[in-house]
Parts: sequence; structure tokens; C-alpha cells
Amino acid sequence: MLLKASVVVTGGFLILPFLVAAGFILACAWAGTRLGDGARVRRRRAVRLGAAVLAWFLVTGLTAATGVLRRFDATPPPFAVLALAVGVIGIAVPCSSLGTLLARGLPLWFLVGFQVFRLPLELLMHRAYVEGVMPVQMSYSGLNYDIVSGITAGALGLWLGRRGVPRWVVASWNMLGFVLLVNIVSIAIVSTPAFRWFGNERLNTFVTYPPFVWLPAILVTAALMGHILVWRRLSETPAADGSPNFGMRPTAFGRGTRARPDRVA
Repeated sequence: MLLKASVVVTGGFLILPFLVAAGFILACAWAGTRLGDGARVRRRRAVRLGAAVLAWFLVTGLTAATGVLRRFDATPPPFAVLALAVGVIGIAVPCSSLGTLLARGLPLWFLVGFQVFRLPLELLMHRAYVEGVMPVQMSYSGLNYDIVSGITAGALGLWLGRRGVPRWVVASWNMLGFVLLVNIVSIAIVSTPAFRWFGNERLNTFVTYPPFVWLPAILVTAALMGHILVWRRLSETPAADGSPNFGMRPTAFGRGTRARPDRVA
């Protein structure tokens, strides 16, 4: 079952999650290359990741299409299970060995700049509100300010790639983006029929339909993972002079060669 929306909104919520997911797989391959993994290792990892990501797309998409996620009268509501799964995956993956690969193998400017996808996402969400698909409180016309995360991610990513950036600036940006993410996720949850915080005329049910289900299942997961990866990168052991040792590849993968240094002061 599909929700009535324009081609722009429906297509956007279909294309953007797939682009973000593809970017995640390509980022893993790039990180492996920077850390010196062989082609065979990178291919095997890409196949496993691709299969896992595709399975997640299918499971969440089919669950939404069959109407299971709209059973808010069930105990527990299936949507609550999805929300829990998003949190578990969004934390577990960046804290795993795969997260170590990404945090150590990717430049900081990329880890930050990756979050720029939240800019087109917020534009799509606002368009969804205008079309009556999504309640106003979930757009930047309401209580959602996450568009700031997308804009500043692009600006800070460019800054990091071009010149030195104080460490506290990156840490502050990451905390701001995380708080804004928690804000919109909280608003989305209390707007569901299980809570009805903003009333019966402003219910959040559109995320229980495909392809909008991939907003929480893919895009929120990616944003959460991104913030944790930045925190992991910033927590790397400082160099002897007190500056972050971002210019050296970690030896945890058995190699200590030098990568392109991040410009963090």
C-alpha cells in the first residue's frame, strides 16, 4: 500500500536512502583502500555489506507495505520495534570493527561532510508537509531544525578539507547535530498514534508507508552512525605535541603508513 504524494516527494524518499546506503558501502571500500586492505578483502566486505543493506531495505519496506507498522494498537507496537532496531543498529555498527575501519580509514572532512544529506532530506520533508503527507511539527516550519545540521556539515567539511579547524569546533558541531537529531526523532515518536502529543490532526503515520519508512530505517540510522563515528575519530590518542594524531593511519590493522592528514588544530 502506498501513500498519495507527488512524484518529487515519493521519488526523493526513494532515491535519497539508496544514495546514502550506496555511499556507506563505497565509504567502507575507500576506508579499506586507505588502510591497505587487498582487493579481495574489499570485494568480500562489499558483498556482505551490500547483502545486509539490501535485506534491511526489503524487510522494512515489506513490513511497511503490508501494513504491519500501522498496528499501533498492538503490544508492543511494531513501529516501536522498528525504532528500537534503528537505535541498536545506529549504535552497534559504528562501535563495531566496521566502525573502527570507517573511523580510522576515512578522513575527518568526509565523516563530517557525509551528513550533508540532511539538507536535501529536510527540503523533502518540508515538501511532504506542504502536500499534507507529513505533520507540520516534523518540518522546519514547525519544530524540526535539523536542516542546520545539513548546511553546517557541508560548510565544516569544506573547511576541514582546506585548512586547520580547532578540535572544539568539530566536537561542538557534532554535539549540535546529535541534539538536533534527537530532537526530531523525539518529535516523530510522540507524534505517532501511540502518543498523539500534537493532536489527532497532526499524527505521524507517513513513515509507516513505503518508501517513507526508509526515513527512520536508513536515513536516521545513517545520521546516528555518522555522529558516533566522528566522536570515535575525535577520541583517537593525541600526538606527543598534544595535537590530534589524525595524520597517521592506525596500527590496529597491522599497518602504520601515513594517510592524507586531517586539518584539525
